Amino acid sequence: MALQDVCKWKAPDTQELSLHLPQHGSWAVPRGCDSQTFLHVHGPRLAHGTTTLAFRFHHGVIAAADTRSSCGNYVACPASLKVIPVHQHLLGTMSGTSADCATWYRVLQRELRLRALRDGQLPSVASAAKLLSVMMSRYRGLDLCVATALCGWDHSGPALFYVYSDGTCLQGDIFSVGSGSPYAYGVLDRSYHYDMTIQEAYALARCAVAHAIHRDAYSGGSVDLFHVQESGWEYVSRSDAYVLYMELENLPESKQELQVETSQIYTEAATLPRAEVGEFSVEPEEVTPEDSRMPAETETL
Repeated sequence: MALQDVCKWKAPDTQELSLHLPQHGSWAVPRGCDSQTFLHVHGPRLAHGTTTLAFRFHHGVIAAADTRSSCGNYVACPASLKVIPVHQHLLGTMSGTSADCATWYRVLQRELRLRALRDGQLPSVASAAKLLSVMMSRYRGLDLCVATALCGWDHSGPALFYVYSDGTCLQGDIFSVGSGSPYAYGVLDRSYHYDMTIQEAYALARCAVAHAIHRDAYSGGSVDLFHVQESGWEYVSRSDAYVLYMELENLPESKQELQVETSQIYTEAATLPRAEVGEFSVEPEEVTPEDSRMPAETETL
């Protein structure tokens, strides 16, 4: 006698609908519907986010990023690497679609290697950025999503370029890309200056990414820090974002500096010269410590 007869087991009818949940890793879709089309139309809207930044200073280029790869409420990878080495003197931050970024960086590595073999030297950072923007611009309108900051060192010194998948190519000193970039820019714009020491640059990059992770719902994990110098790029550290943020919050000096800067703003505002608008003129009111906590009341003209 067969075992299924002893156990009175009956094979399930695959033609009938089942009230049981689908197995782990599968999706339940209506009969006759293509799973990919159904999920694209009726599936959850997955929000992607990250925080990457890079800035140029006297001793090279700093690149930093978070490490969590997320899709909406799902964490795809808690320790992904979002700073990709291109060659010994060139790095790129990764923001956008991971597959697109990885693919185009492999293409860029191949093209730069071929040019180095043909010309006998590696192209400049500006040439690499222009090459990447021209290659991706041909696929404009095809849902390609790559936003990167190329950080490198060439014969002209440290160089930093922002490249987007629509062909945009910009040169600058500070770039931050991703959903957490507004928070990172707030920290960078407050403390950045070109003549920073190396330790000051490291602290600024960690602080900016840690604050962005704290405020941005789609960034998280750790803070990866890279430094591009004349001798090549260096992987400096990976710090836990939560521990780093708590250490920054417990620093009394940062809060004192913020209070000093705020009081200086109010003092400068009180000593501003007379402002004229058309035929009307407004005299600056005297700001007292008690009134400095709230804006002064003004009449509506």
